[in-house]
Amino acid sequence: MEARLQKILAQWGIASRREAEEMIRRSRVHINGSLAHLGQKVDPEKDQISVDGQLVSPHQRPPLIYLLLHKPAGVVSTCYDPQGRKTVLDLLPEELSKGSGLHPVGRLDADSTGALILTNDGNLTFGLTHPRHSIPKTYEVLVKGHPAETILEIWRKGVILEGRKTRPATVILIKRLAKNSHLEIILKEGRNRQIRKVAEQLGYPVIRLHRTSIGPIQLQMPKLPLLKAGNYRSLKRAEIRFLQEQIKHLPIQDSAEVRSGIKA
Repeated sequence: MEARLQKILAQWGIASRREAEEMIRRSRVHINGSLAHLGQKVDPEKDQISVDGQLVSPHQRPPLIYLLLHKPAGVVSTCYDPQGRKTVLDLLPEELSKGSGLHPVGRLDADSTGALILTNDGNLTFGLTHPRHSIPKTYEVLVKGHPAETILEIWRKGVILEGRKTRPATVILIKRLAKNSHLEIILKEGRNRQIRKVAEQLGYPVIRLHRTSIGPIQLQMPKLPLLKAGNYRSLKRAEIRFLQEQIKHLPIQDSAEVRSGIKA
């Protein structure tokens, strides 16, 4: 059955859909010996797909991998950066960063730190970055100034950002410092630089932003040391199950792949 090339590459764990599209744009992908183009449909049963001159197929798919990374500041949440900046894959050993198809699920901007999931499960990535998903993500945020309770309530209820209202959010004042305020913010959406843009719009720009957890997946596990910046760990089986449960209602996954993912 024919499907879009970037979808096939994601399902086979070669890259996320976004990264697969970038690979196609950079002329790294060929179909039956001819240069592939974005949006092209292929039949994986009949067509030969090669990436960087190497044939790929679902039979060559590496084992499914699920990691939690503590992203440091100054590292970009991509697999490749044209500006030559350090990427999240540069933090991994070569046996994971090369040939496994690992890619970040969503993004933290370069200046932000904290919890970031990496996987080569394309279906999971697509589901977790789908607009309909609503896994709560918790952030520790230092903002300039002292927002009043009325401002925090506006933030909680949602603000118009780039023509569209943000979803309701949990915004808690943790501590008021001399010139700044420490907030805890929990979002159930992931629009680009959302916290920074809302804070700026309300008049209290972000100084530091750190993501502590994605649902129940935390940098600080009970009875275990904090996962340090630049380090990673494998997700627990229960954590993988949680993520897979979040995308069950979306028509994008392959149940056999999901089952096998638990055992990876």
